[in-house]
Order: sequence, then C-alpha cells, then structure tokens
Amino acid sequence: MTTLLGFEIVAGIAVVRLENPPVNSLGHELRAGLSEALDRANADSGVEAVVLIGSGAGFSGGADIREFGTPKALAHPDLRTLIREVENSAKPVIAAIGGVCMGGGLELALACHYRVGAPGARIALPEVKLGLLPGAGGTQRLPRLLGLEAALNMIVSGATVASEKLRGTPLFDAFGAGGGAQVASGGVPPRAASAGRPASAGGGSPPAGSEGGATPLGAGSDGDLLATALAFARRVVDEKMPLKRVRDRAVDMPNAEAYLQFARNTVKAVAGPYPAPLACVEAVAAAVGTSFDAGLKRERELFTTLMFSPESAALRHVFQAERAAARILDVPDDTPVRPLRTVGVIGAGTMGGGITMSLINAGIPVVLLETQQEALDRGLANIRRNYGGALRKGTLTEQSLAERLALITPTLDYAALRDVDLAIEAVFENMDVKHQVFETLDGVLKPGAILASNTSALNLDEIAQFTRRPQDVIGLHFFSPANVMRLLEVVRGARTAKDVLHTAMRLAKTMGKVAVVSGVCDGFIGNRMLARYGAAAHDLIMAGATPQQVDAALQDFGMAMGPFRVGDLAGLDIGWALRKRRAAEFPGRDSSNVADLLCEAGRFGQKTGAGWYRYEPGSRHPIPDPVVTDFIEQYRRRQGLNPRAVSATEIVERCIHALINEGARILEEGIAQRSSDIDLVYLNGYGFPAFRGGPMFHADQTGLHDIARSLQAIAAQKGSDAAFWTPAPLLVRLAREGRTFSAFKGSSP
Repeated sequence: MTTLLGFEIVAGIAVVRLENPPVNSLGHELRAGLSEALDRANADSGVEAVVLIGSGAGFSGGADIREFGTPKALAHPDLRTLIREVENSAKPVIAAIGGVCMGGGLELALACHYRVGAPGARIALPEVKLGLLPGAGGTQRLPRLLGLEAALNMIVSGATVASEKLRGTPLFDAFGAGGGAQVASGGVPPRAASAGRPASAGGGSPPAGSEGGATPLGAGSDGDLLATALAFARRVVDEKMPLKRVRDRAVDMPNAEAYLQFARNTVKAVAGPYPAPLACVEAVAAAVGTSFDAGLKRERELFTTLMFSPESAALRHVFQAERAAARILDVPDDTPVRPLRTVGVIGAGTMGGGITMSLINAGIPVVLLETQQEALDRGLANIRRNYGGALRKGTLTEQSLAERLALITPTLDYAALRDVDLAIEAVFENMDVKHQVFETLDGVLKPGAILASNTSALNLDEIAQFTRRPQDVIGLHFFSPANVMRLLEVVRGARTAKDVLHTAMRLAKTMGKVAVVSGVCDGFIGNRMLARYGAAAHDLIMAGATPQQVDAALQDFGMAMGPFRVGDLAGLDIGWALRKRRAAEFPGRDSSNVADLLCEAGRFGQKTGAGWYRYEPGSRHPIPDPVVTDFIEQYRRRQGLNPRAVSATEIVERCIHALINEGARILEEGIAQRSSDIDLVYLNGYGFPAFRGGPMFHADQTGLHDIARSLQAIAAQKGSDAAFWTPAPLLVRLAREGRTFSAFKGSSP
C-alpha cells in the first residue's frame, strides 16, 4: 500500500490514516491507497468498522490542485469514485475530523456514515475562491446536513467555519472537547467574502436538529481525537447502528424556491465578472426537489463548465503563484533563519506606523523610533486610531488592543535599538536621509542584526554601502497602508546573505504578507512597471483622451482604480519628486508631464482636495475639473500636439501592453525570478483584476504573438516613442517560439 497512508487494526477497528503532508491533499496516489485500504477492511472478517483520520495539519485540505487539467485528476479512482466507494462500504466508515477539513477533504468526510469532530477543526468548501464549485457532491450533501441557507452561505462565500460553530448539527455525530464538553447549539457561518471574492447570498443558523446531535466524548490532541473516534466506532458496532448515508436525507426548507431566487438576485449583484458564485447557487438549488443523482449530475455539469472558464484558470494560477513565490531558486529550504525576537522601526509616520501594526498584529515586539517627541506622539495616536474600525466592528477588544500596543516601546534614542534583531527604516525617500540613518544604525545594532529599508525605488546596493555589513542589508518594501496591503517586495541586494533573505521571507509569512523577491533596479518590480503604465496613460491624454476616459476604460477592464485616480490617492507630489530625482540623475532626459503643472499649482491629489480631479471636503469621490482640461490643453500646445478621438479599446491595449512589455524586460534581466511573481505584485499591490490572473498570465492567455505585433504597430506610428513601444527582446523571442512567460525559467534576483 502507498506510503502516504497508514493502516492498522485496533480492537476490530481499521484505522486508516492519511499521511500526505502538508495538508493530506487527495492526489491520485492517496486516493488509490484509500480505495485499496477500504477494500482490505471490507474483506477482513476481523474488521468491524473503519476510522478515517488525518495527520499533521488535520484531516485533509482537499484535492491536489497540481493535478487539475492533467490525466491524474481523472485516473481511477477519481475523487467522486472514491467517495462512492466510501458511501457504499458494507462496514461503517467514521471520519475523525480535526485540523483542516476543506474542499474535497470535507466532501470525503460527508460521504462517511458518521463523523466525529474535534474542537479547533476548520471546515470549509472554498472552491469558489478558485473559480469553481465543490464537484464531488459537496453542493448536494452539505445542504442535507446543515440546511439550505447555512450550506449555501458556506459554499458561495467559501468561508471557513470553526467546528465548534457546527456542533449540534447533523454534520457531527459526536464531538469532543477536553474535560468533557457539553453539547453546543449550531452557530452561524460567517457571511463575509474572503480575499475580495463575492459575498454569500445570506446568513442563517444551521439547524440544531435532534438527529445526529453531538455527544461529549472528549477530544483535544490528535491522540484524543483517535480515541474518541475509536470509542464511537465501537458504539456503532455494538449497538448495530445503521449505515447512515447523507444522500438519503432530504433538504427541508419552507419556501425554498423563494429563498433560492433571493439568493440568485443577491449573488448576481455582487459576483461581478466571477461566474462561480452564481453557479454555486444553481448547484445547491439542484439539491432541492430533485433526486440525489440528478443533483450530482447538475453539479458535475456546472463544475465542468467552470473548470474550463478563463476566470477559474486565472484564480488557480494565482493560488499556485502564491506558493511558488516562497521558493527562491538558489536558497535551499533548510537555509538557517535568524531569530527575530524584537524589531526596530525607524519613523512613526504613515509607513512606519503601518509597519509597526503589521508586526504587533503578528505578536512581534517593536521599538519605534522618532527624532521628535511630537512626531512620536502623533504616530502612536495614529496607530491607535487605525484600530478604531476593528474596535467598532467587535473584531478586536480593548484588552486585545492594549496587549498589542504594549508590544511597542517608543523612543527618541537610537541606543534603544542596540538589542533588536531587525531594524526597518521607514523615513523620507531621499538618499541623503537614508545615508544618515543607515550609518547610524550600523554603529548601534548588534552583530548579526538585519538592516532593512522600506525604500520604494532607491538603489539598495548604494544604501548597503553606507554600512560595514552589506550582507545584512535587505529591502522590505511595504505598500501603503502597510497594515492592510498584503504585498511585500523583498529586495535582494548584490551582497544580501541567503539567510537574511530566508529570514525576511519567513517574517513576511508570519505577518500574513504575500512576499515577492525582487532584484535591485529603479522602482524594483512594481513601481518600475507602474512608471511605464503611467507613461502610457499620459500619452493617451496627450493624444486626446481625458483622465476620466482613461480611468473608466481601465476600470471596465477590471483594474480596481484607473491610473489618474490612483495618482490622486497616492499623492501626485510623490511622482513629482521621483521625476525631479531622475532628471537630476539623467540630465537631458525629459520626464516631465502634465502632473508637474498640477503639482506646481499645489494640486497634489486627495490630500489637497485637487489633483487630476476635484474633491469635495471629506469626500473621496473624484469630480472632473475643467481646470485640469486647461492644463492638458496648455501642455499639448507646448508639445505641438493635436488631439484626436481615443477609444476604450486603445486605452486598454496601450496601458496593459506597456505593463506587460516592461514585465518582460524585468523577467529577462532577472529582476523577478518567474513571471507569476510579477503577477502577484500587480494583483496584490496595484489592483490588477484577479479574474485575469495578473498581467503576465493575461499576456499568455491573450497570446504573446498578438501582443508583440500590437507593440510593433504602436512603435511604428508617427510621433510614437519607438524606444518606449518596441517589444522587449524576450517577448519577441517567446512569441516567435510559440512559448509563454509562464514556461520561461528565469534566475534568482
């Protein structure tokens, strides 16, 4: 039998243990092993019942996504076949559910005749987050146990529910808690969508029906869970309890059709370009008023349609990209990690405050340094104010907040940083200021401490030279607001030590960030590409478009916000300072644009009430401003340009293709180690639509040949900047060879 499975017989009970770390994913080898183990148990006269139990992280995290679209996904037994074999077993099968029980893992558990739960288990059918629906009976069995409303809520949202909230429902036949717990009533699964996916149709409590009510048997550790499951299995055998099949239950709900229509309307209104949430509603609807087999057939039809949808392909790409980003090609997994017991943050402004919150939210003590008491007090007050929303919503208590704030040690003295393991500089984006800070840190920090800069564009190798330990210097580019944004660009300098890089990636994971490694260049991955994207948008208003036309076209494409609205939100003075720095570094290069005129007029965006748009006091709603039109016309005249009509198609093509073209250069130069890393940067830091998978994945789906031809055509147009629009060499080469960015194997930054 496979090594991914354990099999032993304990007092007449066959214990089948899933042993496929990290989450016991149900790949082909494990499925085949489970099928064989079930046959073995049924053929052995000494076996009276079977207990399925997980190991490590829990029961099972579900299907192996790496098999999707490959022959292994359909190889016998596929998950549906295995589930049918479990359900039809001649001997009772009991699922012992602890830890992770999600997706196909939960569908497997639902096919068992009985289920024993443990406190702290995490229950979910999260397939909607991959643009799919539960395709192995989950949409048919869960409503039969939790009721229509609660099951639909879980399936449409993909939300994870604590096992304790499902105690008392027919999902669990027995439920343990150390010390002898009492039976608890059913809870309400959360309704909020996760990771920006569409929200569910509605709330509602799972029914606390008498059938299948939980029995307090005591389970805490993995060993306790097994003991609980064995005791329950013995009871099933001794009491000759029937083989309960979930498929034989009915879905009872008065006015079910009226509720389903309400759910359709609600989900349709929030699902946007994602087809999976509405398909989930239709699959669950098939559990009502039809036979179980007819419902399964409808579920399979909908699942197959979604599997071949571009939206699901994109979301599955994102899922795999996040896991790939953590692997650095030349840094082995067993590379040592430096201890990070305390972190110093230099600067208590917007970025420093957000970074501090990210650290204390992860339980990491922070020494927060400022140069003036007033600035320090203001920073601490802002940190507390930023927690206000969580306090009002009840997701954070005053006690929890006090515990987090107690992790901050405010100081005005660099000497207070002498014992920190990592210092993160978050001061003004000026090389002279960075020089002073890093030179001071180098003289204060203990040997082995890591020195990190939050710079968004400056040369990290130059910053490292301000110290006597360049091997300990790294870039940690947080995105604003740092306590909210998931993206963290980890910038690897020419001399950054591997263990420093490995430690930074581990810290990112601890803080719940999506970390992407970047090499050193002006702007790194994200802001370097953003500069090209912004330049393309500026070209369009020079050609004849208005800022609101450009923003509208790109928002219709799926961008969270158009480039001119983004500029106003971030502050136009930031880009202005960058252009002035580049003008000083590269004399003769004209990097000016209309935004310079706006900044010279004091229009810095939302913070001044005017930028590319006008803003009413207290409002973030952009209002087109005739003053901006005058500035644009003035600039066009200065450049000798005559405006023309610009279509939405041209706007999207130019801006997105400029983004892709610069991504190709970044990939070829080794600034990013894989194209999916570039996708993660734009998905998590710049509002690129997840249903398109990121700019490089979108390019692969569109076809590199077509993109290269489009860029060549723009470059050949009269008045175009040929150097700007000429396709990157890598793009041309891959297009000629019929290859994709995802197939290109880059190198470590």
